[in-house]
Amino acid sequence: MTKQYLFTRVGYHYIPTTNIDESIDWYTQNLGLKLINKFMDRGSHIAILHYPHRNAIATVLIETTDYKPLEIMRNGKAFPIAALACDSIENTHKQLKEKGISVDDITTLGEEEAKYFYFKDNEGNLLEAAWSKWDSKDEIKHDFEN
Repeated sequence: MTKQYLFTRVGYHYIPTTNIDESIDWYTQNLGLKLINKFMDRGSHIAILHYPHRNAIATVLIETTDYKPLEIMRNGKAFPIAALACDSIENTHKQLKEKGISVDDITTLGEEEAKYFYFKDNEGNLLEAAWSKWDSKDEIKHDFEN
């Protein structure tokens, strides 16, 4: 008999935006995500964005008239709402900087076991670019194009 788990993985994460089309453009052009669908739900637009890895969770942009960028406060300091995995954090850092996105310096943890840096999206939501030696490997989707 197969065990029935209550949950098997994170399905997606929500990020608010006051302008769905500008945010779709920002995430697809700057982060390389792919727009899968855009539709109305409960009075506002929703956009589903995918990452290239086959089993990655989706980013769901939620349009709202309430401008309130997300970040978590951790011991009095801003902490990101999501960590986005990178194959090469140095390359990601360089490319975001070249696109004019303000990025923090790369921080290394342990003995090169993990690295990260923070940056904000076009609406001011605090995100983290992250790499670690423990990251799971996954196949790239065959039909993934930007």
